Amino acid sequence: MRKKYWDDIPVYEQPSAEELRRRAMVSASAAKKRGQALEPVEAKTERGEVCTTWWGQAWCANLERYADYATRLDRGKRYIRLGTVVDLKIHKGRIEARVQGTRRAPYKIEIRISPLSEEKCQRIIDQCGKKIKNLEDLVYGRFPEDLKELFSEEDGLFPKPTEISFICSCPDWALMCKHVAAVMYGIGVRFDENPFYFFELRGIDVDRFIDVTLENKVESMLANADCKSDRIIDDSQTLAIFGF
Repeated sequence: MRKKYWDDIPVYEQPSAEELRRRAMVSASAAKKRGQALEPVEAKTERGEVCTTWWGQAWCANLERYADYATRLDRGKRYIRLGTVVDLKIHKGRIEARVQGTRRAPYKIEIRISPLSEEKCQRIIDQCGKKIKNLEDLVYGRFPEDLKELFSEEDGLFPKPTEISFICSCPDWALMCKHVAAVMYGIGVRFDENPFYFFELRGIDVDRFIDVTLENKVESMLANADCKSDRIIDDSQTLAIFGF
């Protein structure tokens, strides 16, 4: 029988959940002995949605609606829940992570997110100024319900596939391997812990974002200060209503 060229391609067996957890613990212990500060990700759910807050769930929903990634997402969920993402650090426009896999050493993953254009940032800020009902919420970092659609709509702040690039040191040839998928879900878990990681990732200066939004809102209010409104009671109406 003639030998085929693909006969020499190695086949990697999928390790059991227990084995993956054991390897992850060994890798974390080894890193600690070397003085490396790892930041592992722990998913809080065992089934259903990976994340528990609106921020994390919206990030995952944005990821899952792109068909290009569909084939590896289930494996990514399995990996994030097994604790294989032993390190995940979010920087401006970049994520660095390590995921435990079939090999002894964790695989290295780097994900890059394109920064938002100034034009898009300004459009979002303008829309925020029109939608925010309670400016105090924004000042204290609590984003009101009526802002959520600005992030998850078609042209919102969550990135599209064309704005995401990634690389993994594993031998998987897939566009998105399960290790990258696990990290993508891990980012959502990070947003559960601190929503402001989202702004760091997208290259948005949160303080400037809030300041500009508030300034625009105040300017809009001052510009309309001299405009008459049906909601303002004049002197004659005051007399008729209150008798003075």
